[in-house]
Amino acid sequence: MITEFGVELEDGRLLHAYDSGGDGPVVYWHHGTPNIGEPPAPLFEAADRLGLRWLSHNRPGYGASTADPGRTVGSVAADVAAVAEAAGVRRMAVMGHSSGAAHALACAALLPERVVAAVGISGLAPFETSTKNGFDWFEGMADGSAGSLRAARAGRAEKERHLAAATGEEDIGFLAADWEALQSDWAWFDDIVPAALLTGPGGLIDDDLANVGPWGFDPAAIACPVLLIHGAADRMVPAAHSAWTAAQIRGAELRLIPDAGHITAMRQGAAALEWIQEKGDGRSRPPANP
Repeated sequence: MITEFGVELEDGRLLHAYDSGGDGPVVYWHHGTPNIGEPPAPLFEAADRLGLRWLSHNRPGYGASTADPGRTVGSVAADVAAVAEAAGVRRMAVMGHSSGAAHALACAALLPERVVAAVGISGLAPFETSTKNGFDWFEGMADGSAGSLRAARAGRAEKERHLAAATGEEDIGFLAADWEALQSDWAWFDDIVPAALLTGPGGLIDDDLANVGPWGFDPAAIACPVLLIHGAADRMVPAAHSAWTAAQIRGAELRLIPDAGHITAMRQGAAALEWIQEKGDGRSRPPANP
């Protein structure tokens, strides 16, 4: 059973949070765009089998979580620390899908005393860092996905204009198998996406501005075990993004799933939770320059 609760922050903002309870190891879930933070119901059976506890929150601008315009990806770390304190949690693994993958990595980088392991599924590479180092961020990305993120790169006004002009017919890069998954084992997304947009598109806009802006942390600083999973056929966020990011993180494990897309990569979620149970024991890799 998921308990929902509010956390008031020092700056007066409110976060809407979720906790499955129990005394098992904690996995902090980071949602995609546009989603709310409700933990992923299709993975509840696996989490229960492994004795894991879910903790999560709606990012600012989604649901009852107060908007925080100008937030970066790295801003999530302070919010997560506040939710963890409210829930009495000291140590946890982090796991995120799509734009949530970067937010999970942010916590691993910025909360090293709390985060014991990190999983990112179908995640983006940091735009500014990767493109400065010759990575073609938009290569292989479907027109609808690329157009939306290019608009965000042009700033809030252009992102708002682009979103208002959207028809819903754009090619966002889902495979036929992704659409099938949304009607079957991952139909859960059809509940959390509409819920994320009930209060308007603000959370979505702030997410995408953060995705293509400075992230506020360096993935290379992460010292805990990291697993990145990506569908090799993903056209919403091409697999090269996770490959680039994995190459920046010492010891990171990369799993490319043949024929999987942006949604069907989440079918590796149970295996990711098993990896967390194995790796998430507080062990850290030695520093790069001991």
